[in-house]
Amino acid sequence: MKSLNMDSLRGKRIHFIGIGGSGMSGLARIALDDGISVSGSDSKDSSVLAALTALGARVSTTHSATNLANVDVVIFSTAISTTNPEYVEAERLGLPLLTRAKALALLMDGKIKIAVAGTHGKTTTSSMATVAFQSCGADPSFAIGGSLTASGANAHRGTGKFFIAEADESDGSFIEYHPDAAIVTNIEHDHVDFFATPEAVTQAFADFAMTIHADGVLVYCADDQGSRALGQSLTHCRTISYGVTDGSALMIDHIELTAQGSRARALWNSTVVGYLELSVPGHHNLLNAAGALALGLTLELNPMLLLNGLASFRGAGRRFELKSSLHGIRIIDDYGHHPTEISVTLDAARRYADTGRVLVVFQPHRYSRTEAFLDAFAVALDKADDVTLLEIYAASEQPIPGVSASLIVEKMKHGTFLPNFAEAADRIVEIARPGDVILTLGAGDVNSLAGIIAEGISKKNS
Repeated sequence: MKSLNMDSLRGKRIHFIGIGGSGMSGLARIALDDGISVSGSDSKDSSVLAALTALGARVSTTHSATNLANVDVVIFSTAISTTNPEYVEAERLGLPLLTRAKALALLMDGKIKIAVAGTHGKTTTSSMATVAFQSCGADPSFAIGGSLTASGANAHRGTGKFFIAEADESDGSFIEYHPDAAIVTNIEHDHVDFFATPEAVTQAFADFAMTIHADGVLVYCADDQGSRALGQSLTHCRTISYGVTDGSALMIDHIELTAQGSRARALWNSTVVGYLELSVPGHHNLLNAAGALALGLTLELNPMLLLNGLASFRGAGRRFELKSSLHGIRIIDDYGHHPTEISVTLDAARRYADTGRVLVVFQPHRYSRTEAFLDAFAVALDKADDVTLLEIYAASEQPIPGVSASLIVEKMKHGTFLPNFAEAADRIVEIARPGDVILTLGAGDVNSLAGIIAEGISKKNS
């Protein structure tokens, strides 16, 4: 296949190595929507694989060279090792091998490409933008790192002219998208396994911004130092600012933060366009919504319909997601895995709990991140009344000798290191009482405890 485009892919079979991941499964859904034959493999079974199978994908729960029979193109996650038997077989057969980012860029062709980037908040902001655009009747295509709570979907091929994609900076591959419009929510040092210094992260976002088309636009958060510096440095395309900062093109004020939501007045170029009314809590979510609103207004969508859509937003999977409410105890699951994310999430949880306590089960994600941010993790987590720390979720990393979640506990006031999942769940069930908010927190598999804790609380109170 000399060149790849959407037309050349139809009638071919695409194989996804690691199809069960949030990003990869979304691309598989879009390919299926486009009438492309899809196969894939993952190391473990899941509801995601079952859903893809129901949609027509051929899925295997083992990685094997035999899975590449009659395959024309292979898409792989950068988390996949080059020693993976399917990767090795694809190279042997001379099949086109595409990273997830290159594949997404290909699937976005023919649409007005919108990329939502930022160290924090990109899943929520891209989700908000999707719902807001849907409210305007735009029916955008989208590929998001989490599922929209209302629909349960993380990707969709829409009939409209826009394609909204979450742009992951973790491996620098977001330079592949070449968007017509982009949002950058914030810029902070993270993914220390790939970016050795804060300056390396800043440069990656600068490289990303330079890929925006010359007649395109960057929407940036004026309240964030890194995002603001990026926006103010660009000269090749239009830039639009948002935030509480005076002079922002989309400015929010009259802010009200409540236990279960938030509200703010929105001004577009100093003219009031209405009020942001959100049913998701936290100042950070008002900023996320402001970014989505600024994007929609820049693209000349209807202000009131955009605001109506944002008011209807019910969250994204694993983003302060209410899993259970029983016997006066609420269980929330959240993906937060960076100290900054944890801090704002616990601020929201504190308001949500009102007079109750905030109890956290936290699973650090990656040894490199834990080692780099030990002190910051301790400070952020101590905003909770009680924290049970699980051992580090390695992801694709090898352990770093001497690095453990126990090091965070040593620096905390309210931390208990308990690596056994069953014992951690039992501990939370034992200490929980009516009025408490329990938060399962982290980017690994800590979310599996939410149901176990709920079951334990039910039995305790039966």
